[in-house]
Amino acid sequence: MKVMVFVKATKGSEGGEMPNQELITEMMAFNEQLEKAGIMLGGDGLKPSLEGVRVHFSGKNRTVTDGPFAETKELVAGYWLWEVQSMQEAIDWVKRCPNPMNEESDIEIRPVFEPDDFGEAFTPELQEDWKRIQAESEKLATK
Repeated sequence: MKVMVFVKATKGSEGGEMPNQELITEMMAFNEQLEKAGIMLGGDGLKPSLEGVRVHFSGKNRTVTDGPFAETKELVAGYWLWEVQSMQEAIDWVKRCPNPMNEESDIEIRPVFEPDDFGEAFTPELQEDWKRIQAESEKLATK
């Protein structure tokens, strides 16, 4: 199963506080363990929401709002995409993770939808399109 692992933002990360060399070293070692275990499919840290935008959808209308965004606890400061055998395996890996922030922090784990989750709406034709798009995006990711 694939899971998205979100490193939640903190006041420090939203304020642009960067990790020190020790934390970067610990996180790199953890990422290397994930990679060697064949779990890590991708991941990155994200810049503060000050540098981001939100696009709101209302029918055919789109509204763009510049950051920063108020609710720090609702923001993401980084992510991983993992392939694991179970949610428990993902939890076990997160428990091994160094605290990714210089203060108290949270990491959220969410399962990724699988094709079967969509039922009959995800027709064989749409599944073929999805596979093609996935293959193309994997090619781009390796460039």
